[in-house]
Amino acid sequence: QVQLVESGGGLVQAGGSLRLSCAASGRTFSNAVTAWFRQTPENEREFVAAIRWSDISTRYADSVKGRFTISRDSTRNTVYLQLDNLRPEDTAVYYCAQTNRPISVSGGSVGSPGKYDYWGQGTRVTVSS
Repeated sequence: QVQLVESGGGLVQAGGSLRLSCAASGRTFSNAVTAWFRQTPENEREFVAAIRWSDISTRYADSVKGRFTISRDSTRNTVYLQLDNLRPEDTAVYYCAQTNRPISVSGGSVGSPGKYDYWGQGTRVTVSS
């Protein structure tokens, strides 16, 4: 069993930055993939970024590429999402998710919420214009 706890959300002006954290407790396999998704009341849960623990390979949604950076600290069992140059359309609740199954970071399944077994409670990011 894996427990995920997100933190770091808040209110920021457009162009600003935030760093989200996803702390994991419990067993994490070496091929685990941790991803960030986001959701607004109007939309379905949307894939943002993912990272594989073993080789630090990453994947980003086109909408955040060049602005967001995903990373992990294995000593803290924590995955980070650095959000730079934020836009009002980035406003959402951000969730981290993890699977211990060896899904491909480069494949389409990495962006499917159904592939993930564990979810955090979410952290809210609000970007004002």
